[in-house]
Amino acid sequence: MIPKSLVAASLKPFILSVLTRGPSYGYEIIQRVHGLTDGDVSWTTSTLYPVLHKLENEELLESFWEDVDKGPARKYYRLTRKGLRQLEVEKQQWLSIHSALIALWEPEHGLATV
Repeated sequence: MIPKSLVAASLKPFILSVLTRGPSYGYEIIQRVHGLTDGDVSWTTSTLYPVLHKLENEELLESFWEDVDKGPARKYYRLTRKGLRQLEVEKQQWLSIHSALIALWEPEHGLATV
């Protein structure tokens, strides 16, 4: 399992990235990330919805309601132009960290294996 601190740090880029594929509702976002990570990242709705609302307040997302055949209407979220720009910033930050770690972990850098 991935530590809570890393899961918390990855919420924003995960959400923004999932929404590049089109509008989605909360439970669908949770399921998508859970599937992409083979269950290593697992959120509850009480974790996700405050972040969705925060991103909406930052104008990175917008929401709308849609009727469904069975059950109550669902609140969907989609990226705004500002959200797409923020995703590029997030992506570059994560890729920078990823590249530095890969460089450190490569054998030619002389890190001792434990």
